[in-house]
Amino acid sequence: MHGRSSGGGFGGAEAALALWSVHGDGRRVRDGAVVAPDERLSWPLTVGLGVQHVAAMFSATVLVPSVTGFPVTTTLLFSGVGTLLFLLITRNRVPAYLGSSFAFIGPLAAAQHHGMAAQLGGVLVAGLLLVGVGVAVKALGVRLLESIMPPVVTGAVIVLVGLNLAPSATKSFGAQPVIAVITLGVILGCAVVAKGLLSRMSVLVGVLVGWVFAALTGGLPEVRLDALADAAWFGPPQFTAPQIQPSVILLVIPVVIVLVAENVGHVKAVAAVTGRDLDGSVGDSLIADGLATVLAGSGGGSGTTTYAENIGVMAATRVYSTAAYGVAGLTAILLSMSPKFGALVNTIPDGVLGGATILLYGMIALVGVRIWLNDRVDFADPVNLTVVAVAVVAGAGDLKVRLGDAVFGGIAWGAVAVVCGYPLLRWLANRGRGEVNGTRQRG
Repeated sequence: MHGRSSGGGFGGAEAALALWSVHGDGRRVRDGAVVAPDERLSWPLTVGLGVQHVAAMFSATVLVPSVTGFPVTTTLLFSGVGTLLFLLITRNRVPAYLGSSFAFIGPLAAAQHHGMAAQLGGVLVAGLLLVGVGVAVKALGVRLLESIMPPVVTGAVIVLVGLNLAPSATKSFGAQPVIAVITLGVILGCAVVAKGLLSRMSVLVGVLVGWVFAALTGGLPEVRLDALADAAWFGPPQFTAPQIQPSVILLVIPVVIVLVAENVGHVKAVAAVTGRDLDGSVGDSLIADGLATVLAGSGGGSGTTTYAENIGVMAATRVYSTAAYGVAGLTAILLSMSPKFGALVNTIPDGVLGGATILLYGMIALVGVRIWLNDRVDFADPVNLTVVAVAVVAGAGDLKVRLGDAVFGGIAWGAVAVVCGYPLLRWLANRGRGEVNGTRQRG
């Protein structure tokens, strides 16, 4: 843990937070070097990196409230507040952004006829349950989860999340292929050919170049430009109080399994890309995401989760500074107060999103593969092989199954399949081996 530097931090006692020290001279990063979570670059560069994270999370974060009928600016507000809360609770050790969880789309969409207040009650209860899981993990140790979520499971969850997101990337790419190719080309050129900070801000540079090209060639959506012109410069978010309805709670409870799997998987992914042991932060991560979800459910926002899109940005830039996430959280809060700025960011066209996300989503999936490789997961083991096969295909194929009024998608079913299927099949396999050994001994 670094002592207090001129870089400062969010505040608080040194014993409580890992404060940021300045990496090198704050302006340059040697090729091959990484910026650690408790380091930062100069504040202008850190702001740029934070904006890059906002660009990565924005479309997905606003998509969930758009589908479920929640107010977008309110969700942005609680997303930013939740991210700052997450950094505080994890003591700046886990770089992550809390965006809208796609796992809530199915149950919340199914519960729309109950009204927003009842939907928010479901989000609130899901957050409380997640906090409870986090407290149990802190009390009993991370091995409580590792016993049912070993590397083969967490790696599978990350892989299926990346592959589940892939169709949205290819769809956006195909909608404006020329803009997408230019965006992707700039990102790849900056990441592979360029040196220093330009390579580390490749995603932001690619998005900006792609946006400018789209603006010059008439590729920006007219509807979004009209919305930008009509949007007010300032407007407070809309708040709604939650209402507890048992029928909605039952729809949302399975989401907790997905949130646990996503959080553990993302902490493992961050540990893999940063090279740090973050097992001790798993409980804090679950508690922080749970509290952020409780806050969102209490005021009108969608439930949150640690965002894979931003892990992809870290993997591409090798800048893991939590200071950049602090900037991203503050930026989201500011955006929530200005419909004009939110509408501006929302003018990013499909081609730009497709060009950026086709790389980022692929890198998310490869982070899961890296976990398998680092932990030498044995796929000759039939338990590992079958569980991962089912989970990955369910996620990549976006398996949708209707249970009553609720429709659950591939991330939910894939995560449930691997989290619940692994311990069951492992128990059956061990029991089978025991019976075989017993038979042999009697023979």
